[in-house]
Amino acid sequence: MEKLTQQEEAAMQAVWKSGPGFIKDFIDAHADPAPPYTTLASTIKNLEKKGFVTSRKVGNVHEYTPVVDEADYKQKFMNGFVKDYFENSYKSLVTFFAKEKKISPEELKEIIRLIENK
Repeated sequence: MEKLTQQEEAAMQAVWKSGPGFIKDFIDAHADPAPPYTTLASTIKNLEKKGFVTSRKVGNVHEYTPVVDEADYKQKFMNGFVKDYFENSYKSLVTFFAKEKKISPEELKEIIRLIENK
């Protein structure tokens, strides 16, 4: 599975959020500021070429459906991110966020509870 550009990821977020739909639906579901219609349409076409969405013609427009599951993409992306930036150590990742004060003690306790109650 190929890593997406920021623009492609934002488009896929909109597709995942709205589910099967049309470019207009994805503009409505897109984070602000939403791109122009033609820009998003081009991005969605690129995602189709990369195998992330599929389309079917409905009248004179295309309906797009996600092919790649959001959870699968996140898992692959996070595994690569941790490998590339944190020497394949999730402990290093959490330590980084703790040192940068991006995660609170309460959030760390919640993470520990989630791990213990797996």
